[in-house]
Amino acid sequence: MCQIPAIDMVRTGENIVRLRKECGLSVKDLQKIFGFTTPQAIYKWQQGTALPSVDNLFVLAAVFHVHMDEIIISNECS
Repeated sequence: MCQIPAIDMVRTGENIVRLRKECGLSVKDLQKIFGFTTPQAIYKWQQGTALPSVDNLFVLAAVFHVHMDEIIISNECS
């Protein structure tokens, strides 16, 4: 039986790191784009301990030139 899909936070974080690097951006670059005073939120996203809010996810998608659903990784049913 298929379970309800859920976001895999660790794999999503790994995906954010990969996309950031593919775009040639540093954590400091993202910090500036978002106007954050510290990079802690970005590190939490990358470590899979927190997820970006929908509005931050929207910005990430624009910065990475992907759709929002290409950033989030779920534990889809197989």
